[in-house]
Amino acid sequence: MHILANTAIANLTTSYLWFALTFWVYLETENVMATGIIGGSFMLLIAVFSMLFGAIVDKHKKKSVFLFSAVFTAALFILAGLIYLWLPTESILNIGGWQFWLFCGVILVGAIVEQMRGIALSTTVTLLIPVERHANANGLVGTVQGIAFIATSVFSGLSIGLLGMGWTLLLAILLVIVSLVHLLTISLPEDEPEPEPEHSKTADLKMGFTTILAIPGLFALIIFSMFNNFIGGAYMALMDPYGLTIMSVEAWGIVFGVASTGFIVGGLLIAKFGLGKNPIRTLLMAVVVMGILGAIFTIREWVWLYVLGIWLYMVLIPAVEASEQTVIQKVVPFRRQGRVFGFAQMLEAAAAPITAFLIAPLAQYLIIPFMKTTEGDKTFGWLVGQGDARGIALIFLAAGLIMALVALLAMTSKQYRKLSEIFLQPETSLP
Repeated sequence: MHILANTAIANLTTSYLWFALTFWVYLETENVMATGIIGGSFMLLIAVFSMLFGAIVDKHKKKSVFLFSAVFTAALFILAGLIYLWLPTESILNIGGWQFWLFCGVILVGAIVEQMRGIALSTTVTLLIPVERHANANGLVGTVQGIAFIATSVFSGLSIGLLGMGWTLLLAILLVIVSLVHLLTISLPEDEPEPEPEHSKTADLKMGFTTILAIPGLFALIIFSMFNNFIGGAYMALMDPYGLTIMSVEAWGIVFGVASTGFIVGGLLIAKFGLGKNPIRTLLMAVVVMGILGAIFTIREWVWLYVLGIWLYMVLIPAVEASEQTVIQKVVPFRRQGRVFGFAQMLEAAAAPITAFLIAPLAQYLIIPFMKTTEGDKTFGWLVGQGDARGIALIFLAAGLIMALVALLAMTSKQYRKLSEIFLQPETSLP
Protein backbone atom coordinates (compact mmCIF):
# COMPACT_ATOMS: atom_id res chain seq x y z
CA MET A 1 0.00 0.00 0.00
CA HIS A 2 2.93 2.33 0.66
CA ILE A 3 4.34 1.60 -2.79
CA LEU A 4 0.92 2.25 -4.33
CA ALA A 5 0.59 5.56 -2.49
CA ASN A 6 4.10 6.61 -3.50
CA THR A 7 3.44 5.64 -7.10
CA ALA A 8 0.27 7.73 -7.01
CA ILE A 9 2.32 10.78 -5.99
CA ALA A 10 4.90 10.08 -8.70
CA ASN A 11 2.25 9.58 -11.38
CA LEU A 12 0.49 12.73 -10.23
CA THR A 13 3.69 14.72 -10.53
CA THR A 14 4.64 13.50 -13.98
CA SER A 15 1.17 13.64 -15.48
CA TYR A 16 0.44 17.01 -13.87
CA LEU A 17 3.43 18.61 -15.55
CA TRP A 18 2.91 16.71 -18.80
CA PHE A 19 -0.75 17.68 -19.15
CA ALA A 20 0.13 21.25 -18.23
CA LEU A 21 2.83 21.40 -20.90
CA THR A 22 0.37 20.13 -23.53
CA PHE A 23 -2.32 22.64 -22.48
CA TRP A 24 0.18 25.49 -22.36
CA VAL A 25 1.68 24.82 -25.79
CA TYR A 26 -1.73 24.42 -27.47
CA LEU A 27 -3.24 27.51 -25.88
CA GLU A 28 -0.22 29.66 -26.72
CA THR A 29 0.30 28.35 -30.27
CA GLU A 30 -3.14 26.94 -31.25
CA ASN A 31 -1.22 24.32 -33.20
CA VAL A 32 -2.64 20.78 -33.18
CA MET A 33 0.54 19.45 -34.79
CA ALA A 34 2.63 20.76 -31.90
CA THR A 35 0.57 18.88 -29.30
CA GLY A 36 0.63 15.78 -31.50
CA ILE A 37 4.41 15.90 -31.74
CA ILE A 38 4.76 16.37 -27.97
CA GLY A 39 2.44 13.45 -27.23
CA GLY A 40 4.00 11.29 -29.91
CA SER A 41 7.52 12.01 -28.66
CA PHE A 42 6.50 10.91 -25.16
CA MET A 43 5.29 7.53 -26.40
CA LEU A 44 8.21 7.15 -28.81
CA LEU A 45 10.77 7.60 -26.04
CA ILE A 46 8.91 5.10 -23.87
CA ALA A 47 9.20 2.63 -26.74
CA VAL A 48 12.92 3.31 -27.17
CA PHE A 49 13.80 2.81 -23.50
CA SER A 50 11.28 0.18 -22.33
CA MET A 51 13.49 -2.84 -23.03
CA LEU A 52 16.36 -1.23 -21.15
CA PHE A 53 14.03 -0.34 -18.28
CA GLY A 54 12.79 -3.94 -18.14
CA ALA A 55 16.33 -5.31 -17.97
CA ILE A 56 17.18 -2.85 -15.18
CA VAL A 57 14.09 -3.91 -13.21
CA ASP A 58 14.99 -7.61 -13.49
CA LYS A 59 18.65 -7.13 -12.49
CA HIS A 60 18.13 -4.86 -9.46
CA LYS A 61 16.04 -4.78 -6.33
CA LYS A 62 12.73 -3.10 -6.92
CA LYS A 63 13.22 -0.39 -4.30
CA SER A 64 16.51 0.58 -5.95
CA VAL A 65 14.64 1.03 -9.23
CA PHE A 66 12.00 3.19 -7.56
CA LEU A 67 14.69 5.35 -5.95
CA PHE A 68 16.71 5.81 -9.13
CA SER A 69 13.59 6.84 -11.04
CA ALA A 70 12.57 9.37 -8.38
CA VAL A 71 16.02 10.99 -8.14
CA PHE A 72 16.46 11.23 -11.90
CA THR A 73 13.00 12.72 -12.47
CA ALA A 74 13.51 15.27 -9.70
CA ALA A 75 16.82 16.38 -11.24
CA LEU A 76 15.30 16.81 -14.72
CA PHE A 77 12.26 18.75 -13.49
CA ILE A 78 14.52 21.09 -11.55
CA LEU A 79 16.59 21.59 -14.73
CA ALA A 80 13.39 22.40 -16.65
CA GLY A 81 12.56 25.03 -14.05
CA LEU A 82 15.98 26.63 -14.47
CA ILE A 83 15.57 26.66 -18.27
CA TYR A 84 12.19 28.37 -17.90
CA LEU A 85 13.79 31.07 -15.77
CA TRP A 86 16.74 31.44 -18.13
CA LEU A 87 15.03 31.61 -21.54
CA PRO A 88 12.39 34.14 -22.67
CA THR A 89 8.91 32.64 -22.90
CA GLU A 90 8.59 33.77 -26.53
CA SER A 91 11.67 31.72 -27.44
CA ILE A 92 10.41 28.61 -25.64
CA LEU A 93 7.09 28.81 -27.51
CA ASN A 94 8.78 29.11 -30.92
CA ILE A 95 8.15 25.60 -32.26
CA GLY A 96 10.85 25.98 -34.87
CA GLY A 97 13.53 26.99 -32.36
CA TRP A 98 15.93 24.89 -30.31
CA GLN A 99 14.63 26.46 -27.10
CA PHE A 100 11.22 24.82 -27.52
CA TRP A 101 12.73 21.37 -28.01
CA LEU A 102 15.23 21.82 -25.17
CA PHE A 103 12.50 22.78 -22.70
CA CYS A 104 10.05 20.08 -23.80
CA GLY A 105 12.84 17.51 -24.13
CA VAL A 106 14.05 17.92 -20.56
CA ILE A 107 10.52 17.48 -19.21
CA LEU A 108 10.04 14.54 -21.59
CA VAL A 109 13.12 12.66 -20.38
CA GLY A 110 12.21 13.23 -16.74
CA ALA A 111 8.71 11.91 -17.39
CA ILE A 112 10.04 8.94 -19.38
CA VAL A 113 12.34 7.69 -16.62
CA GLU A 114 9.42 7.85 -14.19
CA GLN A 115 7.72 5.26 -16.41
CA MET A 116 10.28 2.71 -15.21
CA ARG A 117 8.25 2.61 -12.01
CA GLY A 118 5.31 1.11 -13.89
CA ILE A 119 7.35 -1.94 -14.89
CA ALA A 120 8.75 -2.25 -11.37
CA LEU A 121 5.25 -1.96 -9.89
CA SER A 122 3.89 -4.77 -12.07
CA THR A 123 6.68 -7.09 -10.92
CA THR A 124 6.17 -5.95 -7.31
CA VAL A 125 2.60 -7.28 -7.52
CA THR A 126 4.05 -10.69 -8.40
CA LEU A 127 6.58 -10.36 -5.57
CA LEU A 128 4.11 -9.50 -2.80
CA ILE A 129 0.66 -10.82 -3.84
CA PRO A 130 -0.55 -14.46 -4.17
CA VAL A 131 -1.30 -15.46 -7.77
CA GLU A 132 -5.03 -15.88 -7.17
CA ARG A 133 -5.22 -12.22 -6.09
CA HIS A 134 -3.15 -10.74 -8.95
CA ALA A 135 -6.19 -9.49 -10.86
CA ASN A 136 -7.57 -7.76 -7.77
CA ALA A 137 -4.20 -6.18 -6.99
CA ASN A 138 -3.89 -4.98 -10.58
CA GLY A 139 -7.30 -3.40 -10.16
CA LEU A 140 -6.00 -1.45 -7.16
CA VAL A 141 -3.01 -0.37 -9.24
CA GLY A 142 -5.42 0.93 -11.86
CA THR A 143 -7.43 2.74 -9.19
CA VAL A 144 -4.35 4.48 -7.81
CA GLN A 145 -3.30 5.50 -11.30
CA GLY A 146 -6.82 6.75 -11.94
CA ILE A 147 -6.82 8.90 -8.81
CA ALA A 148 -3.58 10.54 -9.91
CA PHE A 149 -4.94 10.91 -13.45
CA ILE A 150 -8.06 12.70 -12.25
CA ALA A 151 -6.24 15.05 -9.92
CA THR A 152 -3.76 15.75 -12.68
CA SER A 153 -6.33 16.70 -15.29
CA VAL A 154 -8.10 19.07 -12.90
CA PHE A 155 -4.95 20.58 -11.45
CA SER A 156 -3.21 20.98 -14.81
CA GLY A 157 -6.06 22.91 -16.40
CA LEU A 158 -6.56 25.14 -13.36
CA SER A 159 -2.83 25.57 -12.90
CA ILE A 160 -2.18 26.76 -16.46
CA GLY A 161 -5.36 28.83 -16.54
CA LEU A 162 -4.85 30.56 -13.18
CA LEU A 163 -1.15 30.33 -12.29
CA GLY A 164 0.79 29.90 -15.52
CA MET A 165 3.64 27.59 -16.49
CA GLY A 166 6.20 28.95 -14.01
CA TRP A 167 4.23 28.14 -10.85
CA THR A 168 3.18 24.82 -12.41
CA LEU A 169 6.83 23.85 -12.75
CA LEU A 170 7.52 24.79 -9.14
CA LEU A 171 4.61 22.70 -7.85
CA ALA A 172 5.77 19.70 -9.90
CA ILE A 173 9.28 19.99 -8.46
CA LEU A 174 7.91 20.09 -4.90
CA LEU A 175 5.71 17.04 -5.52
CA VAL A 176 8.52 14.91 -6.92
CA ILE A 177 10.70 15.79 -3.90
CA VAL A 178 7.85 14.74 -1.55
CA SER A 179 7.57 11.36 -3.32
CA LEU A 180 11.34 10.85 -3.04
CA VAL A 181 11.39 11.57 0.70
CA HIS A 182 8.44 9.22 1.29
CA LEU A 183 10.10 6.49 -0.76
CA LEU A 184 13.13 6.54 1.52
CA THR A 185 10.90 5.40 4.41
CA ILE A 186 9.57 2.31 2.58
CA SER A 187 11.16 -1.16 2.82
CA LEU A 188 10.39 -4.12 0.54
CA PRO A 189 10.88 -7.77 1.59
CA GLU A 190 12.94 -8.86 -1.43
CA ASP A 191 16.02 -10.96 -2.12
CA GLU A 192 18.78 -10.20 -4.57
CA PRO A 193 17.53 -10.82 -8.14
CA GLU A 194 18.15 -14.31 -9.48
CA PRO A 195 20.93 -14.12 -12.10
CA GLU A 196 20.49 -15.53 -15.60
CA PRO A 197 23.01 -18.00 -17.07
CA GLU A 198 23.89 -15.41 -19.75
CA HIS A 199 25.03 -12.04 -18.48
CA SER A 200 25.71 -10.05 -21.64
CA LYS A 201 23.70 -6.90 -22.22
CA THR A 202 22.57 -8.21 -25.60
CA ALA A 203 21.26 -11.41 -24.00
CA ASP A 204 19.42 -9.37 -21.37
CA LEU A 205 17.62 -7.35 -24.00
CA LYS A 206 16.77 -10.42 -26.10
CA MET A 207 15.46 -12.37 -23.11
CA GLY A 208 12.08 -10.64 -23.07
CA PHE A 209 11.47 -11.43 -26.75
CA THR A 210 12.58 -15.08 -26.52
CA THR A 211 10.47 -15.62 -23.39
CA ILE A 212 7.38 -14.24 -25.12
CA LEU A 213 7.94 -16.45 -28.18
CA ALA A 214 8.23 -19.53 -25.95
CA ILE A 215 4.65 -19.07 -24.68
CA PRO A 216 2.08 -19.72 -27.45
CA GLY A 217 -0.32 -16.84 -27.99
CA LEU A 218 1.47 -14.33 -25.73
CA PHE A 219 3.14 -12.56 -28.63
CA ALA A 220 -0.23 -12.29 -30.38
CA LEU A 221 -1.76 -10.72 -27.25
CA ILE A 222 0.99 -8.11 -27.13
CA ILE A 223 0.66 -7.42 -30.87
CA PHE A 224 -3.07 -6.88 -30.38
CA SER A 225 -2.38 -4.44 -27.54
CA MET A 226 0.10 -2.69 -29.83
CA PHE A 227 -2.54 -2.32 -32.54
CA ASN A 228 -5.01 -1.08 -29.94
CA ASN A 229 -2.49 1.61 -28.98
CA PHE A 230 -1.97 2.36 -32.67
CA ILE A 231 -5.63 3.32 -32.89
CA GLY A 232 -5.43 5.02 -29.49
CA GLY A 233 -2.79 7.37 -30.89
CA ALA A 234 -5.57 9.26 -32.63
CA TYR A 235 -7.24 9.93 -29.29
CA MET A 236 -3.91 10.85 -27.68
CA ALA A 237 -3.19 13.44 -30.34
CA LEU A 238 -6.65 14.98 -30.61
CA MET A 239 -8.60 14.52 -27.38
CA ASP A 240 -7.17 17.64 -25.71
CA PRO A 241 -7.61 19.86 -28.81
CA TYR A 242 -11.23 18.66 -29.08
CA GLY A 243 -11.94 19.43 -25.43
CA LEU A 244 -10.20 22.79 -25.61
CA THR A 245 -12.17 23.65 -28.76
CA ILE A 246 -15.58 23.18 -27.18
CA MET A 247 -14.77 24.64 -23.72
CA SER A 248 -12.26 26.75 -21.77
CA VAL A 249 -9.03 25.27 -20.40
CA GLU A 250 -10.31 25.54 -16.81
CA ALA A 251 -13.60 23.85 -17.74
CA TRP A 252 -11.83 21.17 -19.78
CA GLY A 253 -9.52 20.32 -16.90
CA ILE A 254 -12.44 19.98 -14.47
CA VAL A 255 -14.65 18.10 -16.96
CA PHE A 256 -11.88 15.67 -17.84
CA GLY A 257 -11.20 15.14 -14.16
CA VAL A 258 -14.86 14.37 -13.47
CA ALA A 259 -15.06 12.04 -16.47
CA SER A 260 -11.90 10.30 -15.36
CA THR A 261 -13.58 9.09 -12.16
CA GLY A 262 -14.50 6.20 -14.43
CA PHE A 263 -10.88 5.08 -14.06
CA ILE A 264 -11.38 4.70 -10.30
CA VAL A 265 -14.72 2.94 -10.73
CA GLY A 266 -13.22 0.48 -13.21
CA GLY A 267 -10.22 -0.23 -11.00
CA LEU A 268 -12.36 -0.74 -7.89
CA LEU A 269 -14.66 -3.12 -9.74
CA ILE A 270 -11.66 -5.25 -10.72
CA ALA A 271 -10.24 -5.07 -7.18
CA LYS A 272 -13.58 -6.36 -5.88
CA PHE A 273 -14.65 -8.87 -8.52
CA GLY A 274 -11.49 -9.70 -10.49
CA LEU A 275 -11.40 -10.24 -14.25
CA GLY A 276 -13.41 -13.41 -14.59
CA LYS A 277 -12.16 -16.88 -15.42
CA ASN A 278 -10.39 -15.80 -18.61
CA PRO A 279 -8.85 -12.29 -18.51
CA ILE A 280 -7.93 -12.52 -22.20
CA ARG A 281 -11.59 -12.71 -23.21
CA THR A 282 -12.33 -9.85 -20.78
CA LEU A 283 -9.66 -7.74 -22.48
CA LEU A 284 -11.02 -8.29 -25.99
CA MET A 285 -14.65 -7.65 -25.00
CA ALA A 286 -13.63 -4.44 -23.24
CA VAL A 287 -11.81 -3.25 -26.36
CA VAL A 288 -14.90 -3.88 -28.50
CA VAL A 289 -16.98 -1.68 -26.21
CA MET A 290 -14.21 0.95 -26.09
CA GLY A 291 -14.16 1.10 -29.87
CA ILE A 292 -17.91 1.66 -30.03
CA LEU A 293 -17.68 4.39 -27.38
CA GLY A 294 -14.78 6.06 -29.19
CA ALA A 295 -16.79 6.11 -32.39
CA ILE A 296 -19.86 7.83 -30.93
CA PHE A 297 -18.76 10.09 -28.06
CA THR A 298 -18.07 12.99 -30.45
CA ILE A 299 -20.80 12.18 -32.97
CA ARG A 300 -22.33 15.55 -32.02
CA GLU A 301 -20.67 18.56 -30.40
CA TRP A 302 -22.38 18.02 -27.07
CA VAL A 303 -20.31 18.42 -23.91
CA TRP A 304 -22.44 15.93 -21.96
CA LEU A 305 -21.94 13.24 -24.62
CA TYR A 306 -18.18 13.80 -24.65
CA VAL A 307 -17.98 13.63 -20.85
CA LEU A 308 -20.18 10.52 -20.61
CA GLY A 309 -18.23 8.81 -23.38
CA ILE A 310 -14.89 9.53 -21.72
CA TRP A 311 -16.23 8.31 -18.37
CA LEU A 312 -17.37 4.97 -19.79
CA TYR A 313 -14.15 4.66 -21.79
CA MET A 314 -12.14 5.19 -18.59
CA VAL A 315 -14.16 2.53 -16.75
CA LEU A 316 -12.88 -0.03 -19.26
CA ILE A 317 -9.20 0.99 -19.42
CA PRO A 318 -8.24 -0.68 -16.09
CA ALA A 319 -9.79 -3.94 -17.30
CA VAL A 320 -7.67 -3.91 -20.45
CA GLU A 321 -4.44 -3.07 -18.65
CA ALA A 322 -5.04 -5.39 -15.70
CA SER A 323 -5.92 -8.29 -18.01
CA GLU A 324 -2.61 -8.14 -19.86
CA GLN A 325 -0.67 -7.71 -16.61
CA THR A 326 -2.46 -10.64 -14.95
CA VAL A 327 -1.67 -12.96 -17.86
CA ILE A 328 2.02 -12.03 -17.92
CA GLN A 329 2.33 -12.30 -14.13
CA LYS A 330 1.05 -15.87 -14.23
CA VAL A 331 2.65 -17.38 -17.34
CA VAL A 332 6.10 -15.67 -17.24
CA PRO A 333 8.81 -16.57 -14.64
CA PHE A 334 9.32 -13.77 -12.09
CA ARG A 335 13.02 -13.30 -12.89
CA ARG A 336 12.11 -12.36 -16.49
CA GLN A 337 8.91 -10.38 -15.98
CA GLY A 338 10.62 -7.00 -16.09
CA ARG A 339 11.99 -7.68 -19.58
CA VAL A 340 8.68 -9.10 -20.79
CA PHE A 341 6.77 -6.09 -19.45
CA GLY A 342 9.44 -3.88 -20.99
CA PHE A 343 9.18 -5.58 -24.38
CA ALA A 344 5.38 -5.34 -24.29
CA GLN A 345 5.57 -1.67 -23.31
CA MET A 346 8.06 -1.03 -26.11
CA LEU A 347 5.75 -2.38 -28.82
CA GLU A 348 2.60 -0.86 -27.37
CA ALA A 349 4.20 2.54 -26.85
CA ALA A 350 5.75 2.56 -30.33
CA ALA A 351 2.33 2.30 -31.97
CA ALA A 352 0.73 5.45 -30.54
CA PRO A 353 3.36 7.98 -31.69
CA ILE A 354 3.17 6.66 -35.24
CA THR A 355 -0.52 7.48 -35.30
CA ALA A 356 -0.02 10.76 -33.47
CA PHE A 357 2.65 11.90 -35.92
CA LEU A 358 0.43 10.94 -38.84
CA ILE A 359 -2.90 12.12 -37.48
CA ALA A 360 -1.82 15.50 -36.06
CA PRO A 361 -0.66 17.04 -39.38
CA LEU A 362 -3.41 15.23 -41.29
CA ALA A 363 -6.02 16.71 -38.95
CA GLN A 364 -4.42 20.17 -38.86
CA TYR A 365 -3.97 20.67 -42.61
CA LEU A 366 -6.50 18.39 -44.31
CA ILE A 367 -9.42 16.91 -42.37
CA ILE A 368 -10.25 19.86 -40.06
CA PRO A 369 -10.14 22.44 -42.91
CA PHE A 370 -12.12 20.09 -45.18
CA MET A 371 -14.90 19.67 -42.62
CA LYS A 372 -15.23 23.46 -42.37
CA THR A 373 -16.00 23.73 -46.09
CA THR A 374 -19.43 23.42 -47.69
CA GLU A 375 -18.33 20.24 -49.45
CA GLY A 376 -17.17 18.64 -46.20
CA ASP A 377 -20.37 19.54 -44.42
CA LYS A 378 -22.42 18.15 -47.29
CA THR A 379 -20.45 14.89 -47.39
CA PHE A 380 -20.19 14.07 -43.67
CA GLY A 381 -22.34 16.64 -41.86
CA TRP A 382 -25.28 14.22 -41.72
CA LEU A 383 -23.04 11.77 -39.85
CA VAL A 384 -21.03 13.92 -37.44
CA GLY A 385 -23.13 17.10 -37.38
CA GLN A 386 -21.91 20.69 -37.56
CA GLY A 387 -19.41 22.54 -35.37
CA ASP A 388 -15.82 23.67 -35.01
CA ALA A 389 -14.42 20.22 -34.18
CA ARG A 390 -16.21 18.04 -36.74
CA GLY A 391 -12.95 17.05 -38.40
CA ILE A 392 -11.70 15.55 -35.14
CA ALA A 393 -15.05 13.82 -34.63
CA LEU A 394 -14.74 12.16 -38.05
CA ILE A 395 -11.30 10.80 -37.13
CA PHE A 396 -12.58 9.47 -33.79
CA LEU A 397 -15.49 7.74 -35.55
CA ALA A 398 -13.24 5.88 -37.99
CA ALA A 399 -10.68 4.95 -35.30
CA GLY A 400 -13.31 3.54 -32.95
CA LEU A 401 -14.95 1.36 -35.59
CA ILE A 402 -11.58 -0.08 -36.63
CA MET A 403 -10.71 -0.83 -32.98
CA ALA A 404 -13.96 -2.71 -32.38
CA LEU A 405 -13.70 -4.73 -35.60
CA VAL A 406 -10.13 -5.89 -34.95
CA ALA A 407 -11.00 -6.99 -31.40
CA LEU A 408 -13.89 -9.09 -32.72
CA LEU A 409 -11.62 -10.71 -35.29
CA ALA A 410 -9.00 -11.45 -32.60
CA MET A 411 -11.56 -13.47 -30.63
CA THR A 412 -11.80 -15.92 -33.55
CA SER A 413 -8.02 -16.52 -33.78
CA LYS A 414 -6.06 -19.68 -32.87
CA GLN A 415 -3.64 -17.61 -30.78
CA TYR A 416 -6.52 -16.45 -28.56
CA ARG A 417 -7.57 -20.06 -27.92
CA LYS A 418 -4.00 -21.26 -27.26
CA LEU A 419 -3.12 -18.56 -24.74
CA SER A 420 -6.47 -19.00 -23.01
CA GLU A 421 -5.74 -22.73 -22.59
CA ILE A 422 -2.28 -22.01 -21.13
CA PHE A 423 -3.58 -19.39 -18.71
CA LEU A 424 -6.32 -21.71 -17.43
CA GLN A 425 -3.81 -24.45 -16.62
CA PRO A 426 -2.76 -24.90 -12.96
CA GLU A 427 0.28 -22.80 -12.11
CA THR A 428 2.48 -25.83 -11.54
CA SER A 429 1.94 -27.06 -15.13
CA LEU A 430 2.71 -23.78 -16.90
CA PRO A 431 5.55 -23.79 -19.48
